[in-house]
Amino acid sequence: MTAVVFIHGTGVREPGFSALAGRFAAELAALRDGLRIVPFYWGGAHGATLAAGGASLPPARGTSRGPAGPPAGPDTVDPADVVAAAWGALYTDPYAELALAAGVKPAAAELPPGSVPPQQKLQAQLAALAAQGDVPAAELGPGLARAAVDLAAHPVLGPAADALDPDDLAALAARSLTARVIADGLAADVPFLPVGDVRDAVTERLAQLLGAAPQGVERSVRSLLLRAAGSAVSGAAVRRRRALTQAAHPAAGDILRYLSRGEPVRADLRLLVAGLEPPVVIVAHSLGGIIALDTLIATPLPQVRLLVTVGSQGPFLYESGSLPCLEHPAPLPPHVPDWLNLYDPRDLLAYSGAELFPGRVTDIAVDSRQPFPAAHSAYWTHPEVYRHIVDRLP
Repeated sequence: MTAVVFIHGTGVREPGFSALAGRFAAELAALRDGLRIVPFYWGGAHGATLAAGGASLPPARGTSRGPAGPPAGPDTVDPADVVAAAWGALYTDPYAELALAAGVKPAAAELPPGSVPPQQKLQAQLAALAAQGDVPAAELGPGLARAAVDLAAHPVLGPAADALDPDDLAALAARSLTARVIADGLAADVPFLPVGDVRDAVTERLAQLLGAAPQGVERSVRSLLLRAAGSAVSGAAVRRRRALTQAAHPAAGDILRYLSRGEPVRADLRLLVAGLEPPVVIVAHSLGGIIALDTLIATPLPQVRLLVTVGSQGPFLYESGSLPCLEHPAPLPPHVPDWLNLYDPRDLLAYSGAELFPGRVTDIAVDSRQPFPAAHSAYWTHPEVYRHIVDRLP
């Protein structure tokens, strides 16, 4: 009788594991009789926990941590968080505020004869700004001239110029330029970025160069993006940091705990496999695949005839020099059994191994038609996953 050891991935705890293992067993049994399914639940004994109840989390601003640990105080909105949230939206899309302005502002009145249209006036100012190179925003790093040229040609500029008065248009254009330069720096992994005070001072300088009257840093607080969307996202992550950490830490913490203290879970897996009659197959998801691969690399387990990893990061850890039991470019030891690696192309936590271990790994793509991160959890409802496993069982 073939024994199939089922190993879960990061963040899984009871009663979820029992439900998952039951689903796995039922799906395999529907395709092949006579299998012995052996669940390996490592999350209880070896999974990460916040041992001190989250004492490592700093208290929210304006609150104090009581003797019991959690911060005490009202769930208030910090204006600085509102501003930070709005800038975060602009770093994602530097033209978002201009597009929002064009969509919610009433159209401007018809211009007097002979007047220069607002769009043309701002385009001329942007051209003059670009001619100065990156100097007017040197504190932000390179990219201002390019950002000014791109904004002058952007299709959102015309509708925004028609909807806003000149002062607001200059202010929004300045924020767009600042956000674009910072966003480009983030994308290029620039090792230093300006603090908020410097960012705001540069934005005010650019606004005046684009024709706005001096208004000081209050201009950014009156941002249309802040009024329309900032309050909806203001400081939510900061205020909910404890809840978010407690929800996310099992997955992230499991990985860190395994990479730093993985031998106990590998020892438990070796003990489990040693007590099984061959042939044994190991089917492991996500971090479970790393645990299984490491265990099989470190210790010959002749009972195991097949390793199946599903949505696993083992090949990536090996290539990046982070797999505990095998350092690149060392080859896979001969005693490691046949290896079937299933991955969803949309699962950003799934990696392939055939090029790293030629002739030792079979990679097969399975498409759940789910986006990430749902794709990382959709394997166990996908019929193709079970068919590929059963087709390879000894």
